[in-house]
Amino acid sequence: MLPSFYSSWKHIFKLDPERPIDDKTLDALCTSGTDAILVGGSSGLTFDNTVDLLSRVRRYEVSCALELSDPACGVPGFDGYFIPMVLNTNRMEWLIGRHIEALRDFGHLIPWELVVGEAYLVLNGDSTVARVTEANSAIDHIEAVAYSQVADRLWNVPVLYIEYSGMFGDMSLVRKIGNGLKQAHLFYGGGIDSPERAKEAADAAHTVVVGNIIYENLDAALATVSAVNPSIKEQDHVF
Repeated sequence: MLPSFYSSWKHIFKLDPERPIDDKTLDALCTSGTDAILVGGSSGLTFDNTVDLLSRVRRYEVSCALELSDPACGVPGFDGYFIPMVLNTNRMEWLIGRHIEALRDFGHLIPWELVVGEAYLVLNGDSTVARVTEANSAIDHIEAVAYSQVADRLWNVPVLYIEYSGMFGDMSLVRKIGNGLKQAHLFYGGGIDSPERAKEAADAAHTVVVGNIIYENLDAALATVSAVNPSIKEQDHVF
């Protein structure tokens, strides 16, 4: 049976180990009522900054998962691990090449019971992840849906991540993709900087990922939690 530690998550805060975050901000995020903290980034991840962030998050009860884009940053102790593959990359290494290298060198150490495949569809060509992976983001709705069907129906990838990092995406497309999925769990990330956008994204995807706004406007980031999970307002969380 595939891991399903993420199946009930509606809201995630994504933290980049390369970006500094003070203890007060981290405390506010981890006690906000979010379902999980996702550690990951498109560049600059190291074993040291990843293990440092994990050790700080571990002081709290919130779930913590790692998006493992570089096997050198494979820190043990996370509740789960997402292995990303970019569907619309122009470089094969980001679809399967790096995964083969990782399994060749570290396959005997991987806790498979905690590992989930994560298919990325990168739709903002100006984002760091698009530049690094040379993703072809200039695709229309028909092509985007086709990519999602490859991940969901042909490959049976557990998680499909629609990534608009740096901008708020086309929710009509996200909703169309979500409605067509047969088994994949849909993550959405990109431009969620207000409760209104968080709610709109949550109506289109299973899980919303809030990232950049954390470092720009903490209050706005915290407000997205109750927008996605209204019951949080009734609980004793700190905002």
